[in-house]
Amino acid sequence: MEIKEKNTKDKILEEALKLFAQSGYMGTSMNDIASKLGVTKAALYKHYKSKQEILDSIIDKMNELDMERVKRYEMPEGDLEKVAAEYKETAFDKIKQFTKAQFLHWTEEEFSSCFRKMLTLEQYREPQMAQLYQNYLAGGPLTYIEALFSNMLGDTRKARQTALDFYGPVFLLYSIYDGVDDKSRVIRLLEDHMDHFLQEM
Repeated sequence: MEIKEKNTKDKILEEALKLFAQSGYMGTSMNDIASKLGVTKAALYKHYKSKQEILDSIIDKMNELDMERVKRYEMPEGDLEKVAAEYKETAFDKIKQFTKAQFLHWTEEEFSSCFRKMLTLEQYREPQMAQLYQNYLAGGPLTYIEALFSNMLGDTRKARQTALDFYGPVFLLYSIYDGVDDKSRVIRLLEDHMDHFLQEM
């Protein structure tokens, strides 16, 4: 019974997020979600009391996926200072693998891709979405990478520019990926960028 309940709740999250990615969080109602699932609104409310609760559960799942990826690629965990110190000992090849995994996570995994598209749509309409967009895709990753390079290079000012040089093209490639048919070409561009970056370093 618990497994069935979990599967139902997961299905609701997946279908709701698809709608959020297509019509925006603000443009999707609980009625829309219920209709997409082929259930009554009352049945939907048995699992989630509000659209905000659905969003909160989506964010929880995104955070779980992040932690799973960190563990899978054996990346350092903990507070930023500890992570940065451990990164200094991490081979760039491992960083490259993890960056590619992050990119594929945000582009090819349906749940995460829909989350990214929802945030992109809503960042100009809703302050919470704008903050989530910054945390997950813009300022958050840049700050994280800057801290890593600051520790590796021992130069805060140089680290900021190095982080921009590294993450700027990655960020751009998300948009390019969404607009082209040949997705594999974008992955090659990502790999070429990281190889070039390593040579410059």
